[in-house]
Amino acid sequence: MRYFASHFLQPTDYLLLYESHMVSQFPDWIRRPWASGGVMAATQDVLKDLGLHTVCRSARCPNQSECWGRRTATFMLLGENCTRNCTFCAVGHGPTAVIEPDEPVRVAEAARRLGLAHVVVTSVTRDDLPDGGAAHFAMTVGAIRAACPGVRVEVLVPDFRGDEASVRTVLASSPDVFGHNIETVARLHPAARDPRCSYMRSIAVLRLAADLAPETIVKSSLMAGLGESELEVRQTFGDLRAAGCTAVCVGQYLQPGPRQRPVEQFVPIEAFKRYETWAYAMGFSFAMAGPFVRSSYHADQVWTDHAAPERSVAAARGI
Repeated sequence: MRYFASHFLQPTDYLLLYESHMVSQFPDWIRRPWASGGVMAATQDVLKDLGLHTVCRSARCPNQSECWGRRTATFMLLGENCTRNCTFCAVGHGPTAVIEPDEPVRVAEAARRLGLAHVVVTSVTRDDLPDGGAAHFAMTVGAIRAACPGVRVEVLVPDFRGDEASVRTVLASSPDVFGHNIETVARLHPAARDPRCSYMRSIAVLRLAADLAPETIVKSSLMAGLGESELEVRQTFGDLRAAGCTAVCVGQYLQPGPRQRPVEQFVPIEAFKRYETWAYAMGFSFAMAGPFVRSSYHADQVWTDHAAPERSVAAARGI
């Protein structure tokens, strides 16, 4: 039986998803403490009361309690079912939800109640919508700005089928960070992603955002452990930088369930350290790489590091 990174099982069931004779095949860092505590419970209560989804839960992220404890959260708009079906993703695939016009206001109210300092807003991919949900993103950013003055807002958007007007719509709401994930290296894109996704289209979306809003931090993320080589990761960094991307995250892929593609390798900690050093040396103002790093992990730091360019030089030198 394979290991599945479903972080939202009951504590007594977590890690029982492996057969005992296979536990030794997994690195020690794979074990994470069960999310609990006052902040966790309070956040869950607010989300339930306002009828909101978070990618923290829907994508089975292992960092849920840590991020919520840092007063950051990633809200997922436009329902829980995606119109695409990537082989690594735990988000549902099926009939899409009706757009809820008051969802932006509810997200803003949740950010206010929780006292969030950095809000990340993402969505399932909605190819069934003419603008891919871009206007809904923009309205959500605006609602958060109105309810929570001074809060930083990061958007993590789908590719909008490469539609420039949709990218412009989101950028017109002036997010502090514009994110779109490249997910994996070019060679693995056809096998890992839905056929409607494209490596070059994702690069084009990031380039468009950088060109249209040079004052906005442009960010992307990719997974390690899908069978890529270190050289391919470095080449992907180069593509992202050439597109104007200034922030990048790399994390270990963990198979979220039996229907998703298996892990090809557990990447050594030393490799993640190399990835971070390479990224800073290539000119990224923010880079984070590690086993549990995800696109929204320590999202608040992207702003701090972007405002301190000397960090890039120091990191590249290994200081």
